[in-house]
Amino acid sequence: MTFRLIFKELNELRELPEGKYTINDLLDDLELPGETIVAKKNDEIVIEETEINENDEIKLIQIIYGG
Repeated sequence: MTFRLIFKELNELRELPEGKYTINDLLDDLELPGETIVAKKNDEIVIEETEINENDEIKLIQIIYGG
């Protein structure tokens, strides 16, 4: 079972771990802080607790902010 991950120049199929796997789990695996990332699942903005399923497309968008 796989899902597609799109982040910056990365566009790849990734294996979906067994059990419940969420956006937050993915961010942890990629060592990305959730505070600076917006996640889209199949073109819909989702929260970090959203579960990733087989054949989903997950797009991570880095938010740049400052003063």
